[in-house]
Amino acid sequence: MSLGQILRERRREMRLTLDEVANRVKFSKPYLSTIETGRVNNPPSDILLKRLEKVLKFEKGQLLWLGHLEGMPSDIRGEFESAAAENQKLRSLVKDVMARKTPVTKLSKVLKKGKIKVNQAGPNLSAGRAIPVINKVQAGYPTDFDDMDYPVGVADDYVRCPDVHDPNAFAVRVIGDSMEPKFSQGDIVIFSPAADVNNGDDCFVRFATPHETTFKRVFFEKKKQIRLQPRNEKYSPIIVEGKRINGIYRAMIKYERL
Repeated sequence: MSLGQILRERRREMRLTLDEVANRVKFSKPYLSTIETGRVNNPPSDILLKRLEKVLKFEKGQLLWLGHLEGMPSDIRGEFESAAAENQKLRSLVKDVMARKTPVTKLSKVLKKGKIKVNQAGPNLSAGRAIPVINKVQAGYPTDFDDMDYPVGVADDYVRCPDVHDPNAFAVRVIGDSMEPKFSQGDIVIFSPAADVNNGDDCFVRFATPHETTFKRVFFEKKKQIRLQPRNEKYSPIIVEGKRINGIYRAMIKYERL
């Protein structure tokens, strides 16, 4: 049963209308309707899920878990649910073994009967974290930026990355040619807010005023100025005051368009 179906059933059990729930959680009725009918593009935010837990009297964290689960790509979710099912089977078996006081010498037979493989080695490589692709970044001069109010870690599209462990990592698609030849239009670049930034690093730069972003090599100059240097030599560098910038995030991995 989907998150939306669970919400609808609980709301109806409590004899609440969508209007009543919308008023209590401070979100619009049309948006709640799209969640219940499964037409919403992105999982609900943690703020909304926590409010729904309280209004619809779910256990604390129950809707958060379901929302995060639905936010996973389908193949990753399938692997997760399979692992969860195996863990549940193992817990049930252990409980039964303890109740029956099964001798240790018979454990291997019990595990075999339960079709549980405890000695099978897993893969050496992880499929990796699903990194949200949240927007497009201009590999040229600063351009208007809109992250569409996505919660951290949530987006319409994802890429897998086994080597980035920052939970706030995000990816963007490059447009423009100012970072050629290293970065071309259509490439997807992953950035990590937790990574240290040094002179010469390729970075996603967010401006506070005006609200724009750009993708450049970053150099820290005197008098708290920052030089944003394109890799393409036909573009000139940009010198900005440090106070104009409210975010500099280093590029970690690039996915090329082939």
